[in-house]
Amino acid sequence: MGNALTELRIHGDTAVRPYGDIFGTSEFTETVEPSPLGEIAREVFASEIEAARRTGNLGYMARVLAQVTLPHSRPEGNEYVRHNGRLTLSVLSPSHVGLPYGGLPRIILSWLTTEAVRTRDRTLVLGPTLTRFMSEIGLDSTGGQWGTINRFQSQLRRLLASRIFCTFDGDHSAMGAGLDVASRYQLWWDPKDPHQATLWQSTVTLGEEFFNEIIDHPVPIDTAALRLLKRSPLALDLYVWMTYRYSYLAKPVTIPWPSLYGQFGADYARLRKFREKLNEALTKVHALYPEARFDITDGGLCCQPDKMMTAQTLSLMTSRDRVVARRR
Repeated sequence: MGNALTELRIHGDTAVRPYGDIFGTSEFTETVEPSPLGEIAREVFASEIEAARRTGNLGYMARVLAQVTLPHSRPEGNEYVRHNGRLTLSVLSPSHVGLPYGGLPRIILSWLTTEAVRTRDRTLVLGPTLTRFMSEIGLDSTGGQWGTINRFQSQLRRLLASRIFCTFDGDHSAMGAGLDVASRYQLWWDPKDPHQATLWQSTVTLGEEFFNEIIDHPVPIDTAALRLLKRSPLALDLYVWMTYRYSYLAKPVTIPWPSLYGQFGADYARLRKFREKLNEALTKVHALYPEARFDITDGGLCCQPDKMMTAQTLSLMTSRDRVVARRR
């Protein structure tokens, strides 16, 4: 176990650090127990969360999905893999179903997470008609070969058939953890008659580990922001990741380009192209999340905590929490 801890400390505050949380073990990620960062985040961002609640746009995303991104464009094969040091992250789906990609599965994931937090139930009811469910998550329903209905149904099935797996290979140890998005689903909608109510409710039963991750570590988000960014999967991923990251950021930190590329750039063949696209995506994110203070440098993305938010966060932390924050 010492080698695993050494590996994480060597990487310091790069994208590697949050991946360790997927294993859910404090000894893997820190020598002290992790702080209740979700509670701290809810206090620090209380005004933003309340504003989203007043407008009916308060939603959630599972913490693991702020750390593990889906493909941006249609991938080849049925496994999407990224490597970062000794960590390997995979998203898998049956070959006859295919992997989820683009903005739609991200919007669906937000709804699944928000509904699970609201109901505290693994089994979620999607609604009596296809058009009503699509409307509920902010999507127009149009038919035909190039309409939204066929694309939505395809991405929903791809997402619900997916499994997220993370492995770590040390010199003298190995670890792995997996999350099934759904353990069961029943979709009774007829895409040829999307307005027609069915005799049975369409439902999704979330995987047990995935459900527990959602309930234990929900990241508050503004669903209106997600909908505005739905045509840019990279911007969507950055918005969710930055919302999570800034919830515990206590000091300036630079995320190196190789780490950013490893986490968000799998759809880009060259780092130079990825940097161009990241610049464009960050412009969109900053327009919707102006509280996030950052600079793009030759070394990477420099994230700077808001002084007022940092003071509020530290005032809510215990002495043990401060030790964890300083290490980050």
